[in-house]
Amino acid sequence: MPSTPNFDTLAIHAGQAFDPTTGAVIPPVYLTSTYVQKSIGELRGGYEYSRGGNPTRTVLETLLAALEGGAHGLSFASGLAAEDTILRALVTAGDHIVLGNDVYGGTHRLINRVHGAAGVRNTTVEMSDLAAVEAAIIPGETKILWVETPSNPLMKISDIGALAAIGHRFGVTVIVDNTFASPALQHPLAFGADVVVHSTTKYLGGHSDVLGGALVINDDALYEKAQFLQFATGPVSAPLDAWLTVRGIKTLSVRMDRHCSNAQAIAEHLDGHPVLDAVYYPGLPNHPGHELAKRQMSGFGGMLSIAFTGGAAAARVFAESTKLFQLAESLGGVESLVNYPAEMTHASVRGTELEVADNIIRLSVGIEDVADLINDLDTALAEVARLAHP
Repeated sequence: MPSTPNFDTLAIHAGQAFDPTTGAVIPPVYLTSTYVQKSIGELRGGYEYSRGGNPTRTVLETLLAALEGGAHGLSFASGLAAEDTILRALVTAGDHIVLGNDVYGGTHRLINRVHGAAGVRNTTVEMSDLAAVEAAIIPGETKILWVETPSNPLMKISDIGALAAIGHRFGVTVIVDNTFASPALQHPLAFGADVVVHSTTKYLGGHSDVLGGALVINDDALYEKAQFLQFATGPVSAPLDAWLTVRGIKTLSVRMDRHCSNAQAIAEHLDGHPVLDAVYYPGLPNHPGHELAKRQMSGFGGMLSIAFTGGAAAARVFAESTKLFQLAESLGGVESLVNYPAEMTHASVRGTELEVADNIIRLSVGIEDVADLINDLDTALAEVARLAHP
């Protein structure tokens, strides 16, 4: 009996059979809005209208499910569109969500302000404190336990298996945002999570040229509900976006190897620097989640954050002094980016329990030559040092 292909092989082949008409190795982009029916109600391959299904999107959804080891994949126009769809599938007015106290600002905004306005309540909690998580669950009312690991931007590591056990004891659906790790490094479903969510814009796409989001779901009934919402509300990924994401995924594993090795070298170089209070990277032995990350992940990822002793002024000087690390939103591309969360990705959580300190900088470490990246950071750090000692 043939064995299941390994991850690197799945990334290149799952859902991507050659075109049977021409033999083209790469499945085509189906830039069509509708499909000719054989007769009324008799569809070709199940395709009727591209909001409901498109062959290029089917390739991506099949691939996503295979990479996460899940039964079903769904692809969306953005990560937040994917998140909104699973929230709509699981919560209504009066329901309650427990989420981490360090998550992407857009996720909290969606849960707290958009679904909050519709009567959905939420509680933020330190996800590494299992007793606090259990205490935050309201039996019969909490419907979702929302986990981000590693978290954004402080790179906290949460124990997916332990959290899944707690959630399931109370009948709560456990959702894991796997964007920072990607399925190349972490498989939440294997630890008991019910749903995996991604911003495919990030590591899966990998080239900062396409927006997208994804859900991977094992439960058939929940999948059917989410698929209905995908069709009924229409936040689907366009064919070319789906194709670009599939193309990006083909090199995911080799890219993540370089992201991880570059980030590890940079974290070790920055650790203990006199202008820094802390370096947040799970690959450092002094990181509180280091041992858990070693057990739960196959690599520590390409994201890290740093805290400056000189406060906001130092952080701003640093962010505006790098050259290879370009000042921009987002992450996970082949190029390195620097971000100031307090006023960029996490501006919407200012004044909440998730507010990010103004001395924090987040780095998305690309796949450039690591010596060049370190030189760029050292140059910016020297500017910070001059600020402190003019």
